[in-house]
Amino acid sequence: MRDVDFRLMIIEDDTGIAEAIKEQAMMWGLEVKCVENFRNILPEFAEFNPHLLLLDIGLPFFNGYHWCSEIRKVSKVPIIFISSAADNMNIVMAMNMGADDFIAKPFDQSVLIAKIQAMLRRTYDFATSVPIIEHCGALLNTGDNSLTFQGEKIELSKNEYKILHVLMENKGKVVSREKLMEKLWESDSFVDENTLTVNVGRLRKKLDNAGLHDFIATKFGVGYLIG
Repeated sequence: MRDVDFRLMIIEDDTGIAEAIKEQAMMWGLEVKCVENFRNILPEFAEFNPHLLLLDIGLPFFNGYHWCSEIRKVSKVPIIFISSAADNMNIVMAMNMGADDFIAKPFDQSVLIAKIQAMLRRTYDFATSVPIIEHCGALLNTGDNSLTFQGEKIELSKNEYKILHVLMENKGKVVSREKLMEKLWESDSFVDENTLTVNVGRLRKKLDNAGLHDFIATKFGVGYLIG
């Protein structure tokens, strides 16, 4: 599996272990990121969009079970737990939380890499990674068109999803009303200025009710912006 651009994320607070795994995995052609902010892992997860996660149980602020549960709300990415707490109770709990495998510490690096490669082959031979776009804690999954904020899913209509997708893809930039209408024009229904205004209004109300206040800003006479 050399020269394959798979992305591996390591959620391990022991920097010695994390760096050793990173060094070994990079030798096998993997792109690797070690999590730095253990208080809020989801933004790093969304930005890196890994193909596989290595996750320790004992972490600062929130344990590995918490993050496994949170990640499972937005992604089906393979998760392998790595932990010295390898008793049956922890292994069962990890699997029930949505983990795909459990490797006990201390482990042989070559065995870990073999398990990572096997998991990647099984998962991605006939599938591709689904991008997740993150902003201010909101996670937009482009695979199932869902939006999640603080662990809760926000139901979006087809047009609301299209609008939000374009805005989040271009976060920090003003998106013209014309560009948004072109995106909505891909649907079967006719879209005019008033239809766009109504859809943006409904979307804003849903975001506001979910706690995402002022998520979409208006640039009068130009378009909309997610800052």
